[in-house]
Amino acid sequence: MDKYNFLHPHSRYYGDFTPENFVFNANLQEFSSKVNYISCLETSGKLSPQEAFDQIKRLWKQLKASKKELLSDRPPN
Repeated sequence: MDKYNFLHPHSRYYGDFTPENFVFNANLQEFSSKVNYISCLETSGKLSPQEAFDQIKRLWKQLKASKKELLSDRPPN
C-alpha cells in the first residue's frame, strides 16, 4: 500500500450510481478525512480551537456548495 492511500483511504461507493452521486461521495469522504486531521491537530495542541473551527467551517461551506452544485437540480425519486 502506498503512503497516499494509507493516509487518504476511500471507501467503496454502494449507493445509486450517478456521476453526481459518485463525485459527491468522494467530496464527502475527503471532508471527513480533513476534519479528522484538523481535530487531531487541535487535540494535540498544534491548532487553537478557533483555528480548527474556522478550518472546519470553511470545509463545510465547500461541501455544501458541492452538494448544491451536484445534487440540487435532480428530480426527486
